[in-house]
Amino acid sequence: MPFDFKKEYKEFYMQKAEPCIVNVPAMNYIAVRGKGDPNAEGGEYKRAIELLYGVAYTIKMSKKGGRAIEGYFDYVVPPLEGFWWQDDAAPADFDLAAKQNFNWISVIRLPDFVTREDFEWALGEAARKKKDDFSKVEFLSVDEGECVQCMHIGPYDSEPATVARMHEYAESLGYVPDISGTRLHHEIYLSDPRKAAPDKMKTVVRHPVRKK
Repeated sequence: MPFDFKKEYKEFYMQKAEPCIVNVPAMNYIAVRGKGDPNAEGGEYKRAIELLYGVAYTIKMSKKGGRAIEGYFDYVVPPLEGFWWQDDAAPADFDLAAKQNFNWISVIRLPDFVTREDFEWALGEAARKKKDDFSKVEFLSVDEGECVQCMHIGPYDSEPATVARMHEYAESLGYVPDISGTRLHHEIYLSDPRKAAPDKMKTVVRHPVRKK
């Protein structure tokens, strides 16, 4: 059976509907940065997702592409994730009526055996096979450290209520939110919005925290 990150690292992906504190290790990602409404047809966000999956599946199929990656094992491509912020606004105060002001980094986790050199090979291979421009795709390392997270069930626009519960829980344990330019509001998408009913969608929401 292929290695499934969601099953092997349940503490990071299969969060229950109650908040908890997690210590997230450093991880590497395929990443694309952008700005704007993620729902815009033909917009920058949807284009970013195309690029991410183009590289992710090139790496997964690398053996068939003739690339011998040391330590390679068969795996399920991890779920889409995203880091989000609005300039001068805390996550609990995101202006959901002004999604055009969202900044985001869309990411897909890389298996640990994938090196930067392997990543660069995949960029070139994806560009060659798909005859497309992958220059916006980057190799990104993130060390989130201590965070509070919770499974949000429902549409994305109802996340503020979940965020408020997360912060209340963290503060009851002596933590305060630690959002910054490098520690961001983080979402992990476990449902396909094209197929799931809005009230059934599952999204892991994660915020960095620190002790008071």
